[in-house]
Amino acid sequence: MILAGVETTSVTLIWTLSLLLNNKDVMNKTRAEVDTVVGKERQVNESDLTNLVYLQAVLKESMPLYPAGPLSVPRESITDCTVNGNHIPAGTQLFVNLHKIQRDPKVWDNPLDFQPERFLMTYKDYDVRGQNYDYLPFGGGRRMCPGISFALRAIQFIVANLAHGFEISTPSDEPVDMTQAFKLSNLKVKPVEAILIRLSSSQPLLNIEELELYFLILLFHQHQYLYKISP
Repeated sequence: MILAGVETTSVTLIWTLSLLLNNKDVMNKTRAEVDTVVGKERQVNESDLTNLVYLQAVLKESMPLYPAGPLSVPRESITDCTVNGNHIPAGTQLFVNLHKIQRDPKVWDNPLDFQPERFLMTYKDYDVRGQNYDYLPFGGGRRMCPGISFALRAIQFIVANLAHGFEISTPSDEPVDMTQAFKLSNLKVKPVEAILIRLSSSQPLLNIEELELYFLILLFHQHQYLYKISP
């Protein structure tokens, strides 16, 4: 379970950073919010995350576009039942196509566009904990993902620290290839290449060893993220 949690968290983090690299306006808004809440005299603390509302919307928007587990985890009916007129015998395995549901144009306006603002307006009441059946990034019901709190905290904390301390770009400012490799986990076909440049020499940052630990989670699966840190 721990390995599964690390992998899905790393996959979600990679897609989120890829989307930010391809949407500089969203990246700039994220950084501006972090600078306003945290300032430039200290590091981001975990207690700051509840005040980073736009960052929360960024994560809410990235998860339906590129769900870490596009088919969720399999479920099995334990008794015969009827759903919308369809007979489901006991022992039937069910896969929920989250990738399709969360990109459905009948539910979402411009579902393929990266628009975190939708979770500050039209869908501001949507929760990631399975209360809306057209938005299930962590599944729903009694079998929903048990690592939801860890994943949300970890991803928000890493993205906040990166946005706060670095200018992040791609070599030659080329857009990130967003081709998906559909497996049990929704991996990228091509690794991301990123250059991190420190924004201010006077701004307190986590030391380089701590930053390397951050990137261990990114490098966990098939070297999905290549990076270079510049002083």
